[in-house]
Amino acid sequence: MSSQPQGTQRQHWAALNEFSFVAGMRLLFWICRWFGRWPFRLVLYPVLLWYVLTKPLPRRASLDYLQRVKRFVDIQAGIVGVMMHFAAFAETILDKMLLWGGLFKTDTVQYFGIERMNQAINDKQGFVMICSHLGNLELCRVLSLLRSDVRLTVLVHTKHAKAFNQMLASLNPASQINLMQVTEMTPATAMLLATKVEQGEFVVIAGDRVPVSPNPRVAVAEFLGQPAAFPVGPYVLASILQCPIFLLFSMQREKHYEVHFELLRESVRLPRKERDQVLTELVTDFAARLQYHCLRAPYQWFNFFDFWHLPTLETSDARR
Repeated sequence: MSSQPQGTQRQHWAALNEFSFVAGMRLLFWICRWFGRWPFRLVLYPVLLWYVLTKPLPRRASLDYLQRVKRFVDIQAGIVGVMMHFAAFAETILDKMLLWGGLFKTDTVQYFGIERMNQAINDKQGFVMICSHLGNLELCRVLSLLRSDVRLTVLVHTKHAKAFNQMLASLNPASQINLMQVTEMTPATAMLLATKVEQGEFVVIAGDRVPVSPNPRVAVAEFLGQPAAFPVGPYVLASILQCPIFLLFSMQREKHYEVHFELLRESVRLPRKERDQVLTELVTDFAARLQYHCLRAPYQWFNFFDFWHLPTLETSDARR
């Protein structure tokens, strides 16, 4: 059991500002737009160095995560690795801005598992799609706007990232379309989403962030060598809606983006007696796929907080 980074305990991800250096990305975006990617990087790294030196919480969380990854694959896990981690985050933010600014070449994107997705689209079959903070989700949102037969609703909690969303909105107002602010899943929300799925829409929800509530509903699964808490909401929602669950992973590899669609379950049933067991199995399967893709692109998982600690607990062991 690894020790937790000091200073990160008892802090929920929603209490963390989504990085103050995002505010400087507008200037870096214009540098890239007018002069190219390399001038952008020359200006970026001094900014990153300042950020790493002055922001201990995300620095320690990044270091902790990279040390866990290093048990499985050979990567830089010290301060150099942290710089690479933050640099990947900044490059992804830039790509999001380029996407919404219409400056990103989407024809270089490679798709995997797209056949089953196209079948669902053609059949007008709605489903729940579980994403993560690996890579660039905005890529799929932008591409969905290019197809009239693809409709999606993305459940988000972005009160901690207002500046970033305002920045995207200034580039393209469409960046705020199909976003639904959800702090907790209420019966009214579930009914609204059920209607959307019945109409053939995709409901997209993150599977790697604990809900914003005093007593979050979670299940525990092994992730990068230690038990961690994952939300059960996506799976409960799929059981209510009686629809398939797909997983979505997007990452950059060898100078191009990959988008992976994976079918997790055709349907989900939660019998009363086996409810917890079934939810744990689903979370375990998701955690295994997330770990697989994290090890393929280790610097692109952007959860810069102590993921292995429940904010409401006094211990780092999520099982207690």
